[in-house]
Amino acid sequence: MNKWFNQLFQLDSNGTTVKREVMAGAIGFFTIVYIIAVNSLILSEAGIPLEAAIFATIITSVVGCLIMGFWANVPILLVPGMGINALFSYTMVQSMGLSWQEALAVVFISGLIFVFVAFSRFAKTLSESIPHSLKEAITVGLGLFLMLIGLEKGGIVEKGTNSIIAMGELGDPQVLATILTFLLAIILFMRNVPGNFLITVVAGTLIAWAFGLIDMQKTDEKPFALSDYMEVFGAMSFDNLISVTFWIAIFSLTMVLVFENIGLVHGHVGFINKPEQFKRAFQATSVSALLSGIFGTSPTVATVESAASMAAGGRTGLTAVTTGLLFMLSAFFIPVIKLIPNSAIAPILIIIGGLMLQNIRNLDLKDMSESFPAIFIIAMIPFTYSIADGIAIGFILYPILKISIGKAREVSFALYVIAALFLFNFVFHVIS
Repeated sequence: MNKWFNQLFQLDSNGTTVKREVMAGAIGFFTIVYIIAVNSLILSEAGIPLEAAIFATIITSVVGCLIMGFWANVPILLVPGMGINALFSYTMVQSMGLSWQEALAVVFISGLIFVFVAFSRFAKTLSESIPHSLKEAITVGLGLFLMLIGLEKGGIVEKGTNSIIAMGELGDPQVLATILTFLLAIILFMRNVPGNFLITVVAGTLIAWAFGLIDMQKTDEKPFALSDYMEVFGAMSFDNLISVTFWIAIFSLTMVLVFENIGLVHGHVGFINKPEQFKRAFQATSVSALLSGIFGTSPTVATVESAASMAAGGRTGLTAVTTGLLFMLSAFFIPVIKLIPNSAIAPILIIIGGLMLQNIRNLDLKDMSESFPAIFIIAMIPFTYSIADGIAIGFILYPILKISIGKAREVSFALYVIAALFLFNFVFHVIS
């Protein structure tokens, strides 16, 4: 068996063993398993039934990790991405007015475009055309947005009149449960306790139960049946295919998908000193994102938590395959997952957002033509409650500032095209 694994995943040439890869995959699973609860709750706010959202998250994670493991042979974990799921629920559905079925169709078409990019020379062209400052700003802006969503889910802040953010009541049981869970979560995280996010979810659920926030009647509901999930599987709706809103959503999602994953995959293969695997890893990511729309969830990404598996010694696709198989086993615990409250999830969103914010140190704040568009992206994503609008503003502003100081040649032709498309989008909204 070990010989078979060695031949399939080239363990010897990567200086690793079956035991080390399996252990790394297990650590990766316990680091990222929180995504089942978090992603499902966010998808449910788009209207997808919670039980179906849970199963969709699980099956998408299983398939994504297996594709990455067998096709690219790298320890990158593919699960529905944080930030992109917010774009799916809060922007595409709640703000733009698409149904969740139409949003799944957007995911599918964006995935097709992503696959075309990944399997062609466009991947390199696009990666080189987008300034480093804008790439970093998107990550930071997504981080702020996730922190805002986490604070809202925990009841610590809430939307007041005219969408003004206000403090929640500190005496509210949900707020107290969120604060206590956050303190535990941040301590576990700072001490680098293995599986800290999973521990946070379990402990946070117990804290919520102690405050009377858990509805135990959920366990008495009819058990989840595969037929419930079949109402979501392949439920894409193309009824609005010719509408401008539909294609604006496709454009926005594709931009986020392509550029976020370019950065994530580059970082991961660089971490394990296998830059030659970027092409296949990027291709695996694109195929997984395409399948996400069919399976009924927001797109998968090369998750940041993959670094936990790599830090534990994972060097090949066996790590990703192990994580995928563990996700498959988690399907037997859906009734338990349904009990997890917002107060147990909110601290994780806040911490992940804080981690993404650290990328701001990579910005050159001395060059205002670089930093000002980046700052606008960072500020406008959470302030407008729209990832797409925040990105658009920064991409439009960048070439304008470069032209104004006589550095028009520093802007790639591709970026001029992208900025023009974003500008057309804004003009169309004003006219309509």
